Amino acid sequence: MYSHGSESLIKQAREIEESELQRFYSRLVKLLQGKELGHETVDSLQRLHIILFADKYTRTKKLVDWLRYASITQGGGTSSGGFFTGPRLRQPVPIAELDGTVSGDFFTVLCVGQSFTEDQWMNVYSFSMLRHWLLTYHSVCSGTTADTDDRSEVDGSVVSMVSATSSSSRLLPPKERLREKSFQYCQRVIEQSDRKAHRRSDTELQKACLVEAVCILDCVCVEEPSLVYRTFPCIKALFGRLSSDLSFARVVLPIAQFYLNHGEMAAVDCETVWKLVFGQFPAELFNDPFLVHELLRFLRLNLKSLQLRVPLYIQSFPNLLKFLAWDSPAVVDDFVDLLPSLVTAGTAVELLHTLLDLPCLSATLVLQLRSSAHKLSTTSGGRGLLSLDAFRNPSFRGLFLFLLRGEAGAGDTIDRLSTLHELLAEAADWPRVVQCAQTVPVLLISLSLGFTIISSLTLCFCRVFRCHLLRLCKLQPSLVVDQSREFIEFAGTTSSVYSKEEMYTHVVWVLGEYLSVSCDSRCSVRLITSCFETLEAVLFEITSSAPPPGAACPAPRVVTSLMSALAKLASRSHDLIPRVSLFLSKLRTVTRGGSVAWCSDEEDLVAIVTRGEELWSLLKAPGVAQSVLTPPPHVTTPQWHRDTNMSMPLELRALTISKREA
Repeated sequence: MYSHGSESLIKQAREIEESELQRFYSRLVKLLQGKELGHETVDSLQRLHIILFADKYTRTKKLVDWLRYASITQGGGTSSGGFFTGPRLRQPVPIAELDGTVSGDFFTVLCVGQSFTEDQWMNVYSFSMLRHWLLTYHSVCSGTTADTDDRSEVDGSVVSMVSATSSSSRLLPPKERLREKSFQYCQRVIEQSDRKAHRRSDTELQKACLVEAVCILDCVCVEEPSLVYRTFPCIKALFGRLSSDLSFARVVLPIAQFYLNHGEMAAVDCETVWKLVFGQFPAELFNDPFLVHELLRFLRLNLKSLQLRVPLYIQSFPNLLKFLAWDSPAVVDDFVDLLPSLVTAGTAVELLHTLLDLPCLSATLVLQLRSSAHKLSTTSGGRGLLSLDAFRNPSFRGLFLFLLRGEAGAGDTIDRLSTLHELLAEAADWPRVVQCAQTVPVLLISLSLGFTIISSLTLCFCRVFRCHLLRLCKLQPSLVVDQSREFIEFAGTTSSVYSKEEMYTHVVWVLGEYLSVSCDSRCSVRLITSCFETLEAVLFEITSSAPPPGAACPAPRVVTSLMSALAKLASRSHDLIPRVSLFLSKLRTVTRGGSVAWCSDEEDLVAIVTRGEELWSLLKAPGVAQSVLTPPPHVTTPQWHRDTNMSMPLELRALTISKREA
């Protein structure tokens, strides 16, 4: 409770008039604009705090009144007919439900009428901001004496004995009263959603309000766990009503969130919910962009809880990857974050094969939709008919069913993979399949991060990835910018120079070769400088000291790759040229004294110094260095045999004609 002086100040703050408040506000603004904040300013700020604090409970009260006690008659009234239509003859008309029946309970957002009264509009507005209010109110009040403050607002010392289930909810403290009325309001909305709406727009309104109502109930139960037992019967009944209708899929996700947050406390079986969310939704609604967005958002927000408490989440990765196969560009960022969470000793190998087969899954999903709609391909020349016929052919059904499997455990891959590729060969240039194939390299890198927790798979994956890294980056240069943080982080680890020589060399070469505006317009000077400084630090460290105990000297190829990468990056940002030139000149000076601690072979040292001198000479002419170290595409991939302005096409044509005549 407050002291007598504090209660007096709070009472004064509540009774302040609007005109006085405006004058106080104007005076405070002038004080805050002054150069110095004196005692008067501090006193005024403290008074403002008291005013806001005192007014807080008046607003929580207004919110409750708007939610629970809005008018139950339509605004404006309706004339009773006849010649005289004055105000006396206008009779109040009760509000109606969405199915047209007269409402027999309090007003909610799902009530309809010809017009609304002011408090009915405030009821709608209050519901729209109720969840945000509860979240904000809870976060502000957590860990404070808010409960004590709330109870001081209620007359009588018996309030603390009033239960949350008491019918005398007006005696509850403001915060608990708001929870109780929110609970009643949401239960009423859930009951109204079971009514058959006459218009399609009202049906969509019911779905939107259901989502909001379940989310609000979740917030209320998080704040007051004792309400879980009162809420779960309603939520369970709602799930039973909606689970058989996929058009309510987006409503089921908040229900799943409620089960995840409170299922253990209420000791209810959640298996049916997860089978629907991770089984039927991805399998049948993978092409619903709104559901996909909401479901992936649900996964990202609850990643740790799902990993620990829902085994079906990891087992359902073949189903979840259908989202990625169908619309890769829209969801690739989500899956870059999600993939490491799906890696376990039991799923790692199968997950790797599934990602490699992702373009095949993309093509299969297209065929599945076409087949279910009984449509033939409309492309010219009958393209697509062969793969569609193969999809419908019982002989090949097993191949496609494996790709469309819903859970892991059916096997890592299939024996007749080459047969499957032949059946889907004509799908290789389908836009959806091409987009999917372009995202696979990015996903493989993300998957490799998850593999680090499984030592037996790390070496295997690194060996495969090392062999194909250069090819992947050549086919998709923008991959280097997409994964620049991971690449630079790996290249900045000095221990990798000694323990992962070949992989480290490839990563350094890729950074120097493709971290360029010519490869990706997103490559900024800041990114180039960051990479340069990372590689520069590593090169300086390994060439200024002996290797760690038990480690061999760094391979000459690693040293020359680092020098070449630095020179390439400097040629794209000329401000960096003096730094790399200084290092190369010092390298030549140091090695003149004979052997060095970081290189035991004299021939290797000569080769390193020679390479350094070549790069140093190039960097003296920045324009030449850029042309040599970062040549334009027409130089690296010449097509002189196709250029009509060159003499070679004429010579080839003449040679061909002469051979024909001979």
